[in-house]
Amino acid sequence: MVTLYDVPAEEFIDELADRLADRLDAPDWVEYTKTGQDRELPPQQEDFWETRAASLFRKVAINGPIGVERLATEYGGTKDGSNRYAVAPANHVSGSKKIIREILSQLEDEDLVQTAQGEGRRTTADGDALLDEVAQDVFESLDRPELERYA
Repeated sequence: MVTLYDVPAEEFIDELADRLADRLDAPDWVEYTKTGQDRELPPQQEDFWETRAASLFRKVAINGPIGVERLATEYGGTKDGSNRYAVAPANHVSGSKKIIREILSQLEDEDLVQTAQGEGRRTTADGDALLDEVAQDVFESLDRPELERYA
């Protein structure tokens, strides 16, 4: 059986984003908000919400149970230090927790993710089934001979 560990992440996230597109609704404010303090502009992708949801769902499945704080750290970046003479070193800043919480809430409403009390979020049985189904479809669509050993 093929799992999400057996297929390339980029193709997996693209396929999962397509499957989640009709299940999740992007809020109105998403086109105006930044994804973190280190960003200057909001995301420019048309399917940003679905792609971020697929990426979050994959991270919860791999690292779960995982909390919002750790997810925000993973989606963060480096913010430049002082802009006068560039004296201060760059610091790591977290990503937008509002976006992460909203997506996790939508995934919980779809019964793909559940809250583990005091531990964070983890995938449900329905979520695991969806991830395995997507991984199987991605694996069958790939034309890469080096992945044949996973079949």
